[in-house]
Amino acid sequence: MKYAYYPGCSLEAGSAAYDVSVRAVAKVLGFELEELDDWNCCGATEYFSQDELVATSVIARNLAICRPDQKELIAPCAACFLNLKKTDQLMAEHSEVRSKVNEALAAGGLHYDPGQVRVRHLLDLIYTDIGEAALREKIKQPLTGLRVAPYYGCQVVRPMNGFDNTEYPMKMDELFTWLGAEVVDYPVKAHCCGGHMTQISEGAAYELIRRLLDSAVEHEADLILCMCPMCQLNLDAYQALVSSYFQKNFQMPIIFFTQLLGVALGLDFETVKIGKEIVSAGPVIKAKLGAAPSQTGA
Repeated sequence: MKYAYYPGCSLEAGSAAYDVSVRAVAKVLGFELEELDDWNCCGATEYFSQDELVATSVIARNLAICRPDQKELIAPCAACFLNLKKTDQLMAEHSEVRSKVNEALAAGGLHYDPGQVRVRHLLDLIYTDIGEAALREKIKQPLTGLRVAPYYGCQVVRPMNGFDNTEYPMKMDELFTWLGAEVVDYPVKAHCCGGHMTQISEGAAYELIRRLLDSAVEHEADLILCMCPMCQLNLDAYQALVSSYFQKNFQMPIIFFTQLLGVALGLDFETVKIGKEIVSAGPVIKAKLGAAPSQTGA
């Protein structure tokens, strides 16, 4: 199976562990991700609030540069996934937007017809196209004894993912149940992490992050699994500040779901970049799985 791949900016910088683990998992599971040649930034969340038409045109360029044989585009980043999918839908539903965007694309010799490319999140690919039976066959290190809190965030599941429940998603829960983990009932799994609110209102942002961390602690999770670079950054990088602000002592590892999936598939910590996070997930994974350092990294 071959798919077009849009990594996005975060996966080439602060969230490189996501990109590395995505590619490593793809190799083990037998699907190919072909990175788009000359892709550009999706604009994250800010661009749409500044100029929707320009933002849509910039994002549409990534859809337009897909080759005719690249019918499905995989985006692991939540913001990238939402923006690409939203742009395709906006162009499909609004002829004026479609016309103006294609006028802009024409300046670069490009054109895009809505529906030409199907935008998908990586979780959907693994859950749907690979599936339970194939995943179970590939397990080398069952996750038995490890309590995980799947955290979806708000951008992948709402408003238009098309592959999971928008209010109480379950696909990542089911995936890690297949792998042997104990998936905790994490009621805030689709709540917002605050996004860039840390740069606008620290108090409001810290409260949103506190709720997510407190819930994981309350449900005795060993770690939180993310599918969004911004979510992972906020929960990991701001954890100490949130602890100080609320007089807590959070020590909750926050990793990407593909990193732990890689461990279950027999990949070592270095290969999936576990240990690059601020609150290291390595010690709790070793303790719960009984994995020897020689097998899963130092």
